[in-house]
Amino acid sequence: MKVSFQLTMPNVGSWNGKWTGAEKKYYVIRSFRAKEGNKLIGMIFMEGKKHWSHYDFGDGWTARVEAEIVDAVEARKRQKASSGFCGYEWMVNSIIKHGKILADEPATT
Repeated sequence: MKVSFQLTMPNVGSWNGKWTGAEKKYYVIRSFRAKEGNKLIGMIFMEGKKHWSHYDFGDGWTARVEAEIVDAVEARKRQKASSGFCGYEWMVNSIIKHGKILADEPATT
């Protein structure tokens, strides 16, 4: 089973109110075994195939990470379109581990 994570910045604390990366797509694709009983997978199914997590940086910026189950074709399409994840892969790790974004996750890819 493949889960696509998409990063967006819905609230921007920059001087002009814009995020320079807003026009790009930011995806991370992770694979899971259906039998793993992963908490995230359960939440996605309960919430209708998508799960959203928000993170407030405390300076006017907020991040939103949307997790969605996708098939292999869509996963490849998103990986190809992705501009990386801006160093925020730790948010994906936190969502997988805790079901939400917690600031104490180590920055690993």
